[in-house]
Amino acid sequence: MDNSTVELVNIMNRPRIEKVVVNCSVGEGGARLEKAQKILESLVGQRPEIRRAKKTVKGFGIHKGEPIALRVTLRKGRAMDFLLKALRAVNNTLKYSSFDEEGNVSFGIREHLDIPGTRYNPELGMIGMDVSIHITKPGYRVKLRRRRASTIGGRQRVTRDEAIRFLKDLASVNVVGEPA
Repeated sequence: MDNSTVELVNIMNRPRIEKVVVNCSVGEGGARLEKAQKILESLVGQRPEIRRAKKTVKGFGIHKGEPIALRVTLRKGRAMDFLLKALRAVNNTLKYSSFDEEGNVSFGIREHLDIPGTRYNPELGMIGMDVSIHITKPGYRVKLRRRRASTIGGRQRVTRDEAIRFLKDLASVNVVGEPA
């Protein structure tokens, strides 16, 4: 075996999916929020957290403290399972502008019916959702931890290009609008 063909990669420099956050904003509480909660729970296999309005917006009829949205944070196996389904819902295509400089990616799904394996239930209706992916490298937690937090080096941060390359390798994602 020739040494030039073997590529050794430091395990601390390999990107990984830290978490996938699914956000579903209904805009009002009550029956619509409960239906959306049932749909989201069946999609991700985890009970969503109810989010409340931070301030009153009279134009939309939203009052401070009123439940208006749902959020679920997925990690490890559940995150990977849902992410692969969610990417298939958008035909494994993401915009270049969906990636930020820190290795995070966000995209929206118009209807939950676009996700493969879901069936329409007329009693529950349809919902849309936003999916955010947080990609990190091992050791990034040093920056976020509560006790003895510290700065991390530049090579330990995930860049936009690394995140794109990682998702292309992971799920054959096609990135459109990429600068030449």
